[in-house]
Amino acid sequence: MLLDKIFRGLFTALGMVLGYLVGRMITETSYISGLNYFGSATVKNVIIILLSVIFFGIIIFIISPIINRAVKKLMNYVEKTIQNFSIIEIIFGSAGAIIGLGLSAVFVNIAGKIPVIGSVLAFLIAIFMAVIGANIAIKRREEVMTMLMNIKRGERGKEKKTKGSKGDPKVLDTSVIIDGRIFDICQTGFVEGSLIIPQFVLEELRHIADSADSLKRNRGRRGLDVLNRIQKELNIDVIITDKDFPEIAEVDSKLLRLAQVMNGKVITNDYNLNKVAEFQGVPVLNINELANAVKPVVLPGEEMTIQIIKDGKEAGQGVAYLDDGTMIVVEGGRKYIGETKDVLVTSVLQTAAGRMIFAKPKEDYNG
Repeated sequence: MLLDKIFRGLFTALGMVLGYLVGRMITETSYISGLNYFGSATVKNVIIILLSVIFFGIIIFIISPIINRAVKKLMNYVEKTIQNFSIIEIIFGSAGAIIGLGLSAVFVNIAGKIPVIGSVLAFLIAIFMAVIGANIAIKRREEVMTMLMNIKRGERGKEKKTKGSKGDPKVLDTSVIIDGRIFDICQTGFVEGSLIIPQFVLEELRHIADSADSLKRNRGRRGLDVLNRIQKELNIDVIITDKDFPEIAEVDSKLLRLAQVMNGKVITNDYNLNKVAEFQGVPVLNINELANAVKPVVLPGEEMTIQIIKDGKEAGQGVAYLDDGTMIVVEGGRKYIGETKDVLVTSVLQTAAGRMIFAKPKEDYNG
């Protein structure tokens, strides 16, 4: 290949330059200076340098294919490694490396004054600081981006005070995306701030959507459809973040850690995740708690009209439901199944599963 020939020529030229430098060093040694086999010193030096140039040129020319393969492997490795990084990671890594090189200037100057190994040590320090700077910048990029977003949000809030400031970022978990009610809640405008969708949650959704179990597969596809509707139909910021925590195995734990890093809140309908978040001090917005909070308040003695649709667990009981799904247990209502009756509330029971209303038919209550 033409490129191989070009590289081989370049390496050979570099070998000849190296031979020239080595030849110059050899001619300056006391042993060579004392030799008188070549007549004048100039002729002697020219012959030694010429032999050194030819020797190193031939050696490098012979081994240049090996050097070519090594360089190609290194280039392929670097290319594949870079492809594994996102554009954001490359930008932050480059910026971090530049900052690291800037900070290394002081140490490089000091190390450069050390005899013999000073130059090598200064080079190693510069490389080390650049790598450390790039590594820190990549790992902390989400925090930097969040800080920049907060600054931008603050400036925007100052310019548009009448519109109010945006809220904290809301990190969505898998269960609340599959549930689907988050779309309706966002549509009402009660949710402020950006919706954060972690890549590891998307991966979990895709895994569920590809499940062999039809029920799981439908749930996963429903979750992906909900996200698409939120992005396309709602006027709300949706940010997909690739921030991950490889040292943490559980998705729920990653969610809580991400919310802490981004200074945001987790939106979920998972009871266990809610309790763990409370224990760790992470703010949580629970969809089920919201649903219970917005249910209409009823008081004992209040009258309502309901349709009794089935019998209850206890003898003689009938069961009805409000539009929001609240169960109404009607004492003595079994005989009215299928009928619409006026009932009076006798008591209201709030449980972990929701709210239950106990009532009696109006005519029986009066009787």
